[in-house]
Amino acid sequence: MNPELYVYHCAVAPVPQHITNGMYGLILVEPPGGLPPVDREFYVMQGELYTQGKHSEKGLQALSFDKMLAEQPEYVVFNGAVRALTGERALKATVGERVRIYFGVGGPNLTSSFHVIGEIFDVVYQERSSRPVTNVQTTMAPAGGATIVEFTVDVPGDYLLVDHSLSRLEKGALGILHVEGAEQPDIFNTEGAASGASGH
Repeated sequence: MNPELYVYHCAVAPVPQHITNGMYGLILVEPPGGLPPVDREFYVMQGELYTQGKHSEKGLQALSFDKMLAEQPEYVVFNGAVRALTGERALKATVGERVRIYFGVGGPNLTSSFHVIGEIFDVVYQERSSRPVTNVQTTMAPAGGATIVEFTVDVPGDYLLVDHSLSRLEKGALGILHVEGAEQPDIFNTEGAASGASGH
């Protein structure tokens, strides 16, 4: 009945334990007539893992209830795993295409500062508000909340999806949008990139 991008999750006690174990997702309820068309659409969800072992420790890792209650995850991830959206599973687009990302946070605890390094969001539906804001660099998504961002990719390259609470990058929250197409020296000169420009 309410067009929106929603997070759903298990609600059986203990709820945060079930959420950190991956029992969450996104569901889009489109308005009558749908959303305006774009060239590429991607669903990305951020979540946390609270393991008894330390980060990158090998072997089966049981849940640490104490770390979960202290809100100190060993891992912060996109789509359920460290670097799940990299390598062969990287998101893909072509220069000139309009990209829409449906972004949600399963949690159970952290708020995300969602950002794509090298891009500005042309349009952001904050918590999927019906009134978008424009020209946004970083947008917040609370635990259990979602947002929609749209942008047009103007130059080729690898754009990094991150939580701009950037220490979480070291905990696994990294994705790549790989964009192919012709170089656009009028927009971005790759020779100048070698001089130390961050593109941020």
